[in-house]
Amino acid sequence: MRIAMIAPLAESVPPARYGGTERVVHYLTEALVRMGVQVTLFASGDSRTSAELVACAPNALRLDPEVRDHLPHTVAMLEQVRRRAHRFDVLHFHIDFLHFPVFADRLDTTLTTLHGRLDLPDLKAAHRAFPHAPLVSISQAQRRPLEGLGLNWLATVHHGLPLDLYRPGRGSDDYLLFLGRISPEKRPDRAVRIAERAGLPLLVAAKVDRADQTYYEQEIAPLFARPHVRFLGEVDDRQKERLLQGARALLFPIDWPEPFGLVMIEAMACGTPVVAFAGGSVPEVIEPGLTGFIVESEEEAVEAVARCRTLDRARIRARFEERFSAERMARDYLALYRQLARSALARAA
Repeated sequence: MRIAMIAPLAESVPPARYGGTERVVHYLTEALVRMGVQVTLFASGDSRTSAELVACAPNALRLDPEVRDHLPHTVAMLEQVRRRAHRFDVLHFHIDFLHFPVFADRLDTTLTTLHGRLDLPDLKAAHRAFPHAPLVSISQAQRRPLEGLGLNWLATVHHGLPLDLYRPGRGSDDYLLFLGRISPEKRPDRAVRIAERAGLPLLVAAKVDRADQTYYEQEIAPLFARPHVRFLGEVDDRQKERLLQGARALLFPIDWPEPFGLVMIEAMACGTPVVAFAGGSVPEVIEPGLTGFIVESEEEAVEAVARCRTLDRARIRARFEERFSAERMARDYLALYRQLARSALARAA
């Protein structure tokens, strides 16, 4: 099969540091190439891939000081995809709904994975206008805000990671870890209080977006000045692996409808338990008493941290391999590509 993989331009594929969607696109692309699928990746020019790369911007836009607005660059990328569209069996988009009007006459040969939150009211306008666009959710919970619109959901495909990306650790260092992004919905303030009440150091490996800079400076930076907190900033995969391997638990104290939460399965790949607040995809990813605990309050989180010592890190790793490998994710998507291709042939006949 010939697949066009269209990634966001904010980060390279894979991202140098933080970047969820681009990271998933990379894992999926590489797994498909290993399966013998012909993949062409539309992404930033500093991407690294085994697929054919079409560079749609010289560098990742977030790290380019000359870039102020991502939208014009994305529009230019869509024109490149449009010119080459006839070469592919399926166009797989990871850029929300921006391509819908450009490919309105051939949406039946596209697949759109929605990676973000769908509870923002204005999103309904775009999806009402293109209800026939084939969609994939990354959790069942992600779909709920758009229920009742009659959208063309083909499947839910949970994210996956290469089995050799992270190695399991022993959790020998007694600390807790907050990993990801500093923002109000991720609730790093909860992580600070939970670690303090649990009597453990908290390591924070996270990026601060420009949009969250004021929140960080006014509300979070003073909390990070406490003696039990160490703020590390953004980290790469190898640093992330070491941090996860040594942590007693990953804290995932979210306060929003999390679409998936890639960091949860990254922790599982290292055999690290996850203490997560209930919300969004969390009940679909975490199995209480096996891979971590799901809590409703900071008090419950403190208790769960103590109980993490009872969990078997080897079993956590084994469950990750069973449920969240990149190969499983690629097989799920390949089945959808074939379904779309068969439908297109039937219509042509």
